Amino acid sequence: MPRFGNAAIAAVTVASLCSGAWLLRSGAETHAPPQPSAAEARVDPRAQRSAAPALPPSPPDRIRIPSIRVDAPLTGLGLTATGSLDVPPAARKNLAGWYEAGTTPGEIGTAIVAGHVDNADGPAVFYGLGALKKGAAVEIDRRDGGVAVFTVDAVEVYDARAFPDAKVYGASARPELRVITCGGGYSRSTGYQGNVVVFAHLTGSR
Repeated sequence: MPRFGNAAIAAVTVASLCSGAWLLRSGAETHAPPQPSAAEARVDPRAQRSAAPALPPSPPDRIRIPSIRVDAPLTGLGLTATGSLDVPPAARKNLAGWYEAGTTPGEIGTAIVAGHVDNADGPAVFYGLGALKKGAAVEIDRRDGGVAVFTVDAVEVYDARAFPDAKVYGASARPELRVITCGGGYSRSTGYQGNVVVFAHLTGSR
């Protein structure tokens, strides 16, 4: 499949990840997923200078985030008719997806991974994403047999009405990764009100 970057993705990218059906059944007060603190949103300037050499393009097969116990297969995602990123099937709660028309994780540019925070039965693959800390490792198994290792620069939460498209999806001169799920406030009538976004850059490979 030819790759076109991320310019086509609309701000409603992960709206269909965000119904919060489980919280409707079990109560939001007890079971709401963790949200990032303000401290995790500040990027350390030193992180801008410590990037590993880019890797050749290769589709990803798996994502691991050891500090929050994520170990999940990846499926390719396209765009819906409205221009939003499609999402993995909600029933497969340990499945994440990557935007396969864009950058592959490890090559120069901004690669996009998205997954559900929960489904009707409970927590899903990225339920703990808001608890991730700066400096944590994100590992991507690639189809060429290699592993791209990213380091988290920041973890932020945005209201869906003020989602910063250019900051999240914009081009980069080095290999970067965004991992996205639902977050922010929660309404029983409309679900989650925003998105948690992890910003990371390539720091190694093996």
